[in-house]
Amino acid sequence: MADPKGFLTTTREEPKRRPVDLRLLDWREVYEDFATTKLEKQAGRCMDCGIPFCHQGCPLGNLIPEWNTLVWRDDWRQAIDRLHATNNFPEFTGTLCPAPCETACVLGINDDPVTIKRVEISIVDRAFAEGWITPEVPAVRTGKKVAVVGSGPSGLAAAQQLTRAGHSVVVYERADKIGGLLRYGIPEFKMEKSRLDRRLAQMEAEGTEFRASVNVGADLPIADLLAHDAVVLAGGATDWRDLPISGRELDGIHQAMEFLPPANRVASGELEKSPFDASGLDVVVIGGGDTGADCVGTSHRQGARSVTQLEIMPKPPESRSDAHPWPTYPMIYRVSSAHEEGGERLYAVNTQEFLGDESGRVRALKLVEVRNEGGKFVPVEGSERELPAQLVLLAMGFLGPQKQGLLEDLGVELDGRGNVVRDKAFKTSLDNVFVAGDMGRGQSLIVWAIAEGRSAAAGVDAFLTGRDFLPAPIAPTDRPIA
Repeated sequence: MADPKGFLTTTREEPKRRPVDLRLLDWREVYEDFATTKLEKQAGRCMDCGIPFCHQGCPLGNLIPEWNTLVWRDDWRQAIDRLHATNNFPEFTGTLCPAPCETACVLGINDDPVTIKRVEISIVDRAFAEGWITPEVPAVRTGKKVAVVGSGPSGLAAAQQLTRAGHSVVVYERADKIGGLLRYGIPEFKMEKSRLDRRLAQMEAEGTEFRASVNVGADLPIADLLAHDAVVLAGGATDWRDLPISGRELDGIHQAMEFLPPANRVASGELEKSPFDASGLDVVVIGGGDTGADCVGTSHRQGARSVTQLEIMPKPPESRSDAHPWPTYPMIYRVSSAHEEGGERLYAVNTQEFLGDESGRVRALKLVEVRNEGGKFVPVEGSERELPAQLVLLAMGFLGPQKQGLLEDLGVELDGRGNVVRDKAFKTSLDNVFVAGDMGRGQSLIVWAIAEGRSAAAGVDAFLTGRDFLPAPIAPTDRPIA
């Protein structure tokens, strides 16, 4: 283990967030630097448990006690090797993952868990700074050609694994830059795009080919796609959930994924001003998850007059309830950096109607408080009220992959929830077509997306070569600890 007494003598500590008034002036990540000496002491809190449940919390099977020990010993070079052994992109998970590994930490049974995410991102940042992360060019080429459709975390993980296995891999992305939601769906203040760009540069040097602005099925015929020896579908769950109530047609009501991409383009300098700018407006975000929080933080930076986030569920408890015992991921009250920056969060409310002005633009929402009765949300009599809003953002999750276009043209089989059916090797109903990530699993976490990409790559490689060569950390039917 690391420090034998570390969990007894060192309390959990994380880097401070930059002052709110300063960070609202830019799009940079919100955390201040964290001293190496402090980070090593945090790694020393790891107990190297006999049964490290952090492994069960993480679908990648990250070797967390091992790289914690190496960091505590100041052996950072070995730490990045152990981190990369299971995770292609620790800079993505280290910034964006909600860390089910930490909620499964054994120390968390009766104390604050180890700061696993902070150690993880510090390892990979140090490795890039020291020049330890270099292209891993395959020594032998198989001559097989693989197409990956979608350049989010699952597609990139599959592509890197298959390129390193010696296949010729091309990644198609319908947006004009590579990265999927990592590029245009995740705000810069959560993950600066320099982290993505440096990893893409490594992948290109390894031999992965990227083709942006290609809508497969329209710009690239299906016949040309299927001409590859294998295809990996990694387009994500992009079919957003709508709110079809009275007034939905009013101007000023937009999906989160209509609002966030142009805001990211402004932050990156690609766009001067977003067409959905929140400056001077009362903004209401419907949906209490991470995407909703991203809309909150983005609205603050655009200069919104007020920001309110709505959630139909009641306010979660401050600590674990009996319904979410250790080591499951608990539903508790969390304050993200975006919430810390201002605004109001309303729980146990439902939107009944959008109200418009004489010009056809939304001016308010009609809200009602609700309570749960027999699994149904029932309005509380007399609790109706109006909430001013000139910009409404719908962040209510996703229903699965987009069916129109690629999936319908391919004719792959779908399950009852609209996700792509796959076998134990991640193969779809078509012989040489595989699926990875949210397109097959449904909306999930980034750490599951990377695990899916790695596992699908193993299935593709076995299909093409007959080898049992690449690691497959999960099966298609695996689910989080429950």
